[in-house]
Amino acid sequence: MQRLKTTFLLALLTVLMVTMGNAMGGRSGIVTAFVIALGMNFFSYWFSDKIVLRMYGAQEIGEHDHPTFYNLVRNLAMRAGLPMPKVYIIPSDSPNAFATGRNPQNAAVAATEGILRILSPEELEGVMAHELAHVQNRDILVGTIAATFAGAISMIGNMLQWGAMFGAGRSDEEDGGGIAGLVGSLAMAIIAPIAAMLIQMAVSRSREYLADATGAEICGRPLALASALRKLHMASHQLPMQEARPATAHMFIVNPLTGGGLMELFSTHPPMEERIARLEQMAVRR
Repeated sequence: MQRLKTTFLLALLTVLMVTMGNAMGGRSGIVTAFVIALGMNFFSYWFSDKIVLRMYGAQEIGEHDHPTFYNLVRNLAMRAGLPMPKVYIIPSDSPNAFATGRNPQNAAVAATEGILRILSPEELEGVMAHELAHVQNRDILVGTIAATFAGAISMIGNMLQWGAMFGAGRSDEEDGGGIAGLVGSLAMAIIAPIAAMLIQMAVSRSREYLADATGAEICGRPLALASALRKLHMASHQLPMQEARPATAHMFIVNPLTGGGLMELFSTHPPMEERIARLEQMAVRR
């Protein structure tokens, strides 16, 4: 269901972009915006692993540096049928973890020093299985596609706003739509980028649900992952990650940025209570 939901949301982004392109009155603008957004996000897709690992000061480890953690990841990768990813430790007391890399052959998983301290071996296994699930499900690619469409829609929105402003001085006969057309263009220029952002965040949330389910299958312990999420949710509020940035928040297993109310609509992570409930339901069905 989460895969179907992702497909539907990406199709919705496509329809929204085409609709805005038609409102702009030509294909050249939509093609230009899409190519620019594609170029920007292709760079991010290709080099995001190096950028984000360097951003958080992650240190690569081998089997001799941290044998327990390294072997845990290796065993999970074998269970999932994935190549062995590079393994990193982030020098941060805030408990969290993420995966990155453009494909399974160029993947990396990273965990903070804090998460290694507070989780049991079974809980840590559940967390790293979740991260390997992101690799298996190619979520970096899916996220890049969503970001490309959302970025293109935002650019087209800016073009529509500028076009509406430059056309504001024309008469009704020249304009063809008068004030109503101007208001309609401005409304679409403002609302569509917000709608695209909401859809992009919904894509991210659907991939988190999918990674929870896939990770639970890889490790075979849905309740261990549920327990880990409960601990991480509480600990991340008590000890937030000061170095976290909104651009990379979606990569972590637990959102390092806090927010509530309407901000939940723009959250890259589903409600923690719902994630835990779904894992507990999986355990009952096993």
